Amino acid sequence: MMNNRRAGFVRVATATPKVALADPAGNCRFVLDLVRQAEDERCDLVIFPELCMSGYAIDDLHLQEALLSGVEAALATLKAETAEIDCTFVVGAPIRRNGRVYNAALVFRRGTILGAVPKVFLPNYREFYEKRWFASGHGLRGLSVTLAGEAIPFGPDLVFRAANGGADEGAATAGRPEDFCFHLEICEDFWGPAPPSNRGALAGATILCNLSASNITVGKAADREILCASQSMRCMSAYVYSAAGAGESTTDLAWDGQGSIHELGDRLARSERFADEPRLAIADVDVMRIRQERQRTPTFNDAAAFAGHPEEAFRTVSFDWAPRAEPATDLKRPLRRFPYVPNDPATLDQDCYESFEIQVDGLKRRAQATPGTGLVIGISGGLDSTHALIVAAKACDRLGIPRKNILGFTMPGFATGETTKSNAWRLMEAFGITAEEIDIRPAARQMLADMGHPFAKGEPVYDVTFENVQAGLRTDYLFRLANQRRGFVLGTGDLSELALGWCTYGVGDQMSHYAVNAGVPKTLIQHLIRWSIATRQFEQPALDVLADVLDTEISPELVPADADGKIQSTQDMIGPYELHDFFLFHMLRYGMPPSKIAYLAWQAWRDREAGDWPANLSKDARNQYDQATILRWLRAFLRRFFAAQFKRSAIPNGVKVSAGGSLSPRGDWRMPSDATAAAWLAELDAAYPDEG
Repeated sequence: MMNNRRAGFVRVATATPKVALADPAGNCRFVLDLVRQAEDERCDLVIFPELCMSGYAIDDLHLQEALLSGVEAALATLKAETAEIDCTFVVGAPIRRNGRVYNAALVFRRGTILGAVPKVFLPNYREFYEKRWFASGHGLRGLSVTLAGEAIPFGPDLVFRAANGGADEGAATAGRPEDFCFHLEICEDFWGPAPPSNRGALAGATILCNLSASNITVGKAADREILCASQSMRCMSAYVYSAAGAGESTTDLAWDGQGSIHELGDRLARSERFADEPRLAIADVDVMRIRQERQRTPTFNDAAAFAGHPEEAFRTVSFDWAPRAEPATDLKRPLRRFPYVPNDPATLDQDCYESFEIQVDGLKRRAQATPGTGLVIGISGGLDSTHALIVAAKACDRLGIPRKNILGFTMPGFATGETTKSNAWRLMEAFGITAEEIDIRPAARQMLADMGHPFAKGEPVYDVTFENVQAGLRTDYLFRLANQRRGFVLGTGDLSELALGWCTYGVGDQMSHYAVNAGVPKTLIQHLIRWSIATRQFEQPALDVLADVLDTEISPELVPADADGKIQSTQDMIGPYELHDFFLFHMLRYGMPPSKIAYLAWQAWRDREAGDWPANLSKDARNQYDQATILRWLRAFLRRFFAAQFKRSAIPNGVKVSAGGSLSPRGDWRMPSDATAAAWLAELDAAYPDEG
């Protein structure tokens, strides 16, 4: 069975213990309590605050022999008491070496101290005077220090990397243990112009850790948030930040004990501020995602090269990351069911605004560059053509062109429903465009008869030829109408349809003069239409029709309804778009293996009552899927995605909208049309051998 480690996650915690000022033995007990709690939570890495073994705000007591000896004794106790603890943890302590005292971070793993990293930048301004007590670790390389009876690596030139054991031995796994690699810096190191973690990231660390004391003043929490988020984004990493809390001296300063965990700019977890009781903030960090982001961003390697490849200047401390008897499967991180649709209403509003404006701006520029006087568009009354019409209408408004220059054609076929046909006419009239209707059935019958198709003889044969004759005729008419009326054809197909190949190739809905929706996934389009209504982008009659369109079943309307009156349903045939968009995002954006995509989908979709949903999504639309259903449709997605590349290789121009990527052969996605899905399906089958 897949679990978090096998899927490439590392469970990280930031700890805020109580502080016993200048009492190392007491602090040792507080740390042990949280380490054991973290072990119960199956944490892999726990970060404690700066100088938590002594207390931070004890001033000249840092140089007292009794205190320093007490710290060393407490470190020996920690080492002895955690020999059977599986999670790796890092504590802050003052340590002596070669006639100097260092503010250091020490890494513990199963009864061993793996290494000690001294602070580099020592604050000596405003309320901090650390140079009075500590020496900087700057420039120290290749050294060791003796603590708790053993010589351990010492210096800022250390990174810590799992050597093996991230998953069950011999099991199919998506994750790589060596992706679990962390670097340590301490408080002020992070606030300077060139944090040591920059070089740590370039040396391979995926998790950057900061042991901080960090007193609190008004507005400082926001500053920390900005720095943590930006450092995790710039370094393409996770950033784990711990701060001192209850028990620190309040002689001149106060402490809020806030810890946080960020990944690639997103906050995964944050602890309660000003809490009286000890706290853990826990999140599962996706180290595979971090590695994949670095792999696909050449700038990251260039930065390492320009910095002289820091990996060569660091020592790697390896540790065995043994698999747990009961691996975690309760993923602790925000996980969006709809990767293209934010859950937060304000963020969704901003995304819809930007998506809409990107599409409008792209179409404006293409209209300015294209000879002719009009836009030709097929209006079906469905979501995609409705949204294309919205964009076209707004582009005309911005250009000062009459909407009558939009030539809308509704082209009923053998299965066109009265609802969609009515909506198509209402849309065209409400938006004030030039509207016409062309019944394609006579031409379709003639073509089917010329081909000798059974339908022309009265037989109810509704095969792919029957469907594509209609789809092709519609596009053929649009192109010839564009020739006749001096216009250009506006495509309505979306990103999801391109991914699945759910479009008719050549003279079909795969082709147009400009594909305005090609960068927009199906799951976002309904929110864009809803946003247009909420922000009153158009006149009230148009908004009323848009509201009705949102309730329309997604259907190609190419096959007549069955005996029970049920119309052809796209999602019944090819699967739920909400799952396919989930699969597409994680494959296209991060190159994730199918086994991990399946695991993430199961985490996101297995329980409709868990987690957040996008704003305005009705309860009736809140679906859930079991693992078997997810695997079924993921296999279908992979087969369709690979088989449909020839269609994507010949798509017309259309702007990229989402950071999730586009499928343009000139942009985000390039692959041969004759590649197969065999390796992807094999990887999925190996991870789920009993669920084929």
